[in-house]
Amino acid sequence: MRWHEITVHTTEEAIEMISNFIHELGAGGVSIEESGTLNKKRDTSLGQWYELPLNDIPEGRAVIKGYFSQDSRTEEILAELKASVEKLSDYDIDTGNPSFEWNEVDDEDWANAWKQYFKPIRISERLTVKPTWEEYTASPGELILELDPGMAFGTGTHATTSLCLQTLERFVQEGDDVIDVGTGSGILTIAASKLGARHVLAVDLDPVAISSAAENVRLNGQEHKVTVLLSDLLGVLKASESEEHVNLGVTLPVQLVVANILAEVIVQFVNDVYDVLKQGGFYIASGIITSKESLVENALLEAQFTIVDKSYDSDWVVITARKL
Repeated sequence: MRWHEITVHTTEEAIEMISNFIHELGAGGVSIEESGTLNKKRDTSLGQWYELPLNDIPEGRAVIKGYFSQDSRTEEILAELKASVEKLSDYDIDTGNPSFEWNEVDDEDWANAWKQYFKPIRISERLTVKPTWEEYTASPGELILELDPGMAFGTGTHATTSLCLQTLERFVQEGDDVIDVGTGSGILTIAASKLGARHVLAVDLDPVAISSAAENVRLNGQEHKVTVLLSDLLGVLKASESEEHVNLGVTLPVQLVVANILAEVIVQFVNDVYDVLKQGGFYIASGIITSKESLVENALLEAQFTIVDKSYDSDWVVITARKL
């Protein structure tokens, strides 16, 4: 089978939003390649190793490829994608004068090629992410997150996800109810569940992400502790207030909310997070490039949160706030 390959040359800052646009346009898969130079700082504090090829992508740049079936209307898809990317400037996201191109490829050229670079990786003291197709023997006390990202992103290797996982390990308490906003592949939900949460509600507005998250939850045997729901946080609040029965799994207000999205999106539902949290509850916000750190911090403070922790990796930061 042959596929249409649409390529976007852009910045690392714009990766998550553009990837999401491509998914929403019906891509059968998305690949992302960032700078592979030796100058890039990588976290090896827990013995992580990176099997990544060197490339000639400049620092801060990225190449995103989306794959569409042969019967897709490529010109329409490309036009819509360009329009969406242009609007990112309204959110002060630097796309770096992006360029676009498309080509035709055979499925064997891409469908499994990326898997050779996704290996088991120790993310924190207790958490290790393992792709389903790799063999791995866990050490005592090590929690394995089995993952097949499929069409949804979130493998644990990106700084925003690894920071979230490390922070979750420090803040999730036994018996907590947790909400994961924008769950993607479900990796944060699975981690929270295995770290001792009583129940986790995973929400996302992308049906593809919901399907991927539900499958990864099943692969990890956490179905009894996780509810996956096509919704946003406002939808969860409305469902809890409705007389119609909606099984959320968690009891509102909850002890912890985690969101690994984008700074511009995070600030839009800060008040909703405050409303679903118990007094003393924690909000872990990630997906924040350091240039937008003050934007998110100011929004949290304005909503009466107290900043209790920050962690950094490369140009990214995760902010943990508490409702006091």
